[in-house]
Amino acid sequence: MTARGISHTKELLSRGELTVVEHVRSVLTAIRERDVLDAYVAVADDTALEAAERADARIRERGREAWWDMPLLGVTVSVKDLLQTRDLPTTRGSLLRNDRPREDAPAVARLRAAGAIVVGKTTTSEFGWSASTVGRVAPPTRNPYDPRLTAGGSSGGAGAAVAAGLCEGALGTDGSGSIRIPAAFCGVVGYKPSYGRVPYFRNGADRLAHQGPLARSVADAALLGQVVAGPHPTDPDSGLGSLDSPRDMRALRVGWIEYEGTTPEIRRITDQARQVLLAEGHRVEDVEVRCNNLYPAVVDILAASEAAGTAPEDEEFIDGGRLEIVRHGRTLSGVDVIMAEEVRQNLRTTLRSVMDRYDMLAMATVPIEPFDADAIGPSWAADPRDLMWLAWAPASYPYNMTGQPAVSLPAGLTRAGLPAGVQLVGPVGADDLVLTVARRLEAALAPLPHPAGADLTSNLR
Repeated sequence: MTARGISHTKELLSRGELTVVEHVRSVLTAIRERDVLDAYVAVADDTALEAAERADARIRERGREAWWDMPLLGVTVSVKDLLQTRDLPTTRGSLLRNDRPREDAPAVARLRAAGAIVVGKTTTSEFGWSASTVGRVAPPTRNPYDPRLTAGGSSGGAGAAVAAGLCEGALGTDGSGSIRIPAAFCGVVGYKPSYGRVPYFRNGADRLAHQGPLARSVADAALLGQVVAGPHPTDPDSGLGSLDSPRDMRALRVGWIEYEGTTPEIRRITDQARQVLLAEGHRVEDVEVRCNNLYPAVVDILAASEAAGTAPEDEEFIDGGRLEIVRHGRTLSGVDVIMAEEVRQNLRTTLRSVMDRYDMLAMATVPIEPFDADAIGPSWAADPRDLMWLAWAPASYPYNMTGQPAVSLPAGLTRAGLPAGVQLVGPVGADDLVLTVARRLEAALAPLPHPAGADLTSNLR
């Protein structure tokens, strides 16, 4: 018997078939022995086992009641290295930073309060700048289905760790697709909540970044997302994304977007998800969303924010790809940035009109298969001087610009054995709607085979 997800682990613990200490020790051993993917940059050996001992004491004292107010008791989670953790260094993937924070980021503190055991920090690109994990602090994270290829990014370590069984859930960040891209490439679920639903300390001036979970199932991602959600005084935008309202789930209007450049293999796989939605009784229609100058606007907004936070004397320590973005940001005028923000407003207006006609949108999460592990993009977007580092992921960054909730879930494997994801996007605040439909779609699609050795307690059984 092996633990494959949060609910299974909780059941093993509640029946006494496994102790939290045994479980956590198993995960820590797996990280030390099997993290050939470079998913982790730091491991919390001592503090994780101390927390496991406290969890076991609580279970002995309260039995099944131990989970009533601590729904993640004994569950192992990882935290992306952009987020503060009181017991582990926070480098943010940069040679410039090696903080020892005195307290956890709000979402991390909420995971611990719910009983989760933080086992380590996962790899990211420097300050999360790219949708891969290439950087100078750690080797690039590799894809658990083919280590020659990328796990995606910038939450690539999180996606690989979950897929490879090196934690049951992960906390990631998503400023332009950084949760959903690695979820699609690694064959796991990635949930980007509505902007403001989960407090982010400190968020960037671009107001694009979200925090959210990666997990093996939609149910696990929803539980993790519920635990970390809610207002917090450190984030003035928190609490904005909580507008769910009841609606009839039997016959939803779904707008299907086919992005240019989608490969035949990705189209073949995601079309299966489209057929499932139709079989569920939903009305699925092709829709096209047009917004002039959208990608240049995203580049300018991100570049202006990166440049504002970077001093010239720090350049020698900065990742070369990110430095190109910083340099571009320094060429922008205030008028340029305002014009980019006008494009954001036009996109929000356009998509609000689209969402008046549809309950949700659906599409391939990423229109291409994973590329080389050492690259920041496919060959045509691999030179950072071209500023095309996100152009290959057109289904990701628009929904950071609008703040809409989005879930990527595995849709199938290519003929080469690589995962592909399908993405569901709802109106701002309609997170529960998106998660509910994602759960039903997940149940109807064939589950992916996990990469070899991805059972968390396999060395115990």
